[in-house]
Amino acid sequence: MHAVRLHAFGPAENLVHERTEDPEPGPGQVRIAVEAAGVHLIDAAIRSGVRGPLPALPDLPTIPGREVAGTVESLGAGTDPSWRGKRVVAHLGLAPGGYAELAVVDAARLHEIPPNLDPAGAVAMIGTGRTALGILRFAEVTPRTVALVPAAAGGIGTLLVQYVKDAGGTVIGLAGGPAKTALVTANGADLALDYKDPAWPAAAREFLDARGTRATLLLDGVGGAVTAAALDLLGPGGLHLVFGWSDRGIGDEGGPRLLDESERARRGLTQQNVLGPAMMRKVGGDDPVRTLELAALDLAARGVLTPAVHRFPLAQAAAAHRALETRGTTGKVVLEV
Repeated sequence: MHAVRLHAFGPAENLVHERTEDPEPGPGQVRIAVEAAGVHLIDAAIRSGVRGPLPALPDLPTIPGREVAGTVESLGAGTDPSWRGKRVVAHLGLAPGGYAELAVVDAARLHEIPPNLDPAGAVAMIGTGRTALGILRFAEVTPRTVALVPAAAGGIGTLLVQYVKDAGGTVIGLAGGPAKTALVTANGADLALDYKDPAWPAAAREFLDARGTRATLLLDGVGGAVTAAALDLLGPGGLHLVFGWSDRGIGDEGGPRLLDESERARRGLTQQNVLGPAMMRKVGGDDPVRTLELAALDLAARGVLTPAVHRFPLAQAAAAHRALETRGTTGKVVLEV
């Protein structure tokens, strides 16, 4: 098979599209003929030599990627034969191997792809979709919600905008540049603003003042100056949910920079970092990750959420990483085979 392999940690150019051996499914596993593989900021961090949330960096050479969709073409011993030939999507877990024409995964991780989703869309929903729904577990979204969504043209941001609008809420979406703000408008946001324009906070405040309200919810994956300005738009009782801090660069292993307790009390705000263990505890159950994956695929199947996808050919994985690292993408980045 062809796959994208990493032989040395470093820049995106170290990702090499080459021939390698086919993986073989073990007991209880399937082999998928991959049609789409998800690309994540964590992939770029690991590629550069930062382990991120993983317990350790992978041994080299390695095939990056942990989200795949395609068709089951081979079964390991003891695997339910009904999986053969089905269109499926799966998260591979801690074991990489997604950037390839073939990938092996435990059958217990499989989901059938809903008929209205293509493989790239399915990959987006089990990755960014499950994260978006995990974030939203911390907020009660109603018609009275007035949400600020930085990075609203991204994979998670796109879905957050759709979810709030489906609930009848109001959304101010922020994105970098006119092309991205146009996408945010097309996605249903009530107001789309360019966060590169220093005047965006004044425009947002004018919008809120005209409606006699303040923002009630900040869904924040950016941090930095954008977040500082957005916090000033939150009214008393506002909720700031943090799920990323992309302004600090890929691979930063620190946490979000939240206001100190006295400043939060003065403003009347609640702030929470919702990633990792906090999200899993909130979801609960024996398998919170699968719970969120099922919920995300269900909302996509029912047309409530429609993922945005930025597509690259498998052989252009390096270009996909470069674009992701320089904020040159919109939606979920996916490699197509």
